[in-house]
Amino acid sequence: MSDGYMWFEGVPFPVVGYTLEHLKAMHNFVFKDEDVLILSFPKSGTNWLIEILCLIHSKGDPTWIQSVPIWERSPWVETMNGYEALKGREGPGHVSSHLPIQLFPKSLFQSKTKVIYLIRNPRDTLASGYFFWSISNFVKKPESLEQYFVGSPKEMEALVTGGRACSARALLTEVAFGSWLEHVCGWMSMRGKENFLIVSYEELKQDTRNMIQKICQFLGRTLEPEEMHLVLKNSSFQVMKENKMSNYSLLPNWLLDEKNGSLMRRGTTGDWKNHFTVAQAEVFDKIFQEKMAGLPRELFPWEGC
Repeated sequence: MSDGYMWFEGVPFPVVGYTLEHLKAMHNFVFKDEDVLILSFPKSGTNWLIEILCLIHSKGDPTWIQSVPIWERSPWVETMNGYEALKGREGPGHVSSHLPIQLFPKSLFQSKTKVIYLIRNPRDTLASGYFFWSISNFVKKPESLEQYFVGSPKEMEALVTGGRACSARALLTEVAFGSWLEHVCGWMSMRGKENFLIVSYEELKQDTRNMIQKICQFLGRTLEPEEMHLVLKNSSFQVMKENKMSNYSLLPNWLLDEKNGSLMRRGTTGDWKNHFTVAQAEVFDKIFQEKMAGLPRELFPWEGC
């Protein structure tokens, strides 16, 4: 834990809410065919997707999302509290996770669990992650965006001149839950399976109604026009930001230093342009194109925009 993380099988985790013992025990967690699993790399818009799924379940009725904390509606299987809640539950439900595929309970791959993988432009993920980890007290706070991005000016210079030593770090290797590149590439091996749906944050922002309809079709659910209106209304950024059951304001003050920021900061796309230097953007583009070359371009709708 000396570097501000708890490491498990080569992957860094926050030092609060996780233990080696429960992460080992989690391998035996049993997924049910009727479960719905929300997967993502941190800061990809996960809580928004959870809110949408909860509202689809209630057909737009906000009673559930206004009375039960979001982490209880869709517990995180890798956290101690989430694992215990899920382990003792009755019946199917929503499950959330940031875990890379190699650490996931094996029962998932023998089940018919509906899996929704939320993917976001890694540039925005990096920018959002920097501001989030800067106000959190359960991992080492980044010293600066540049340090979070690549580690040091010397490492950045090596990348600009063609060095490879820390190319993976530039896409989030040494942050909680590891590398964005490895996370995405790992879970993309599931694409094409009947029970696996990829949803991009950018498409969800651009045409929320259409993407909710796509999610409903995947889940075998239908919404009447008025129910769809309620889902859209009650899952909006402003409504979520004002809902104490969804905005994480119920967390103990010592976990998040909200005097210097907010968990729900902007909820937009393209914010990375306000924070990256030209050199950082060029390095990022180079690494992204190199590492993602084997995956279909349509998986990354933000590219070229």
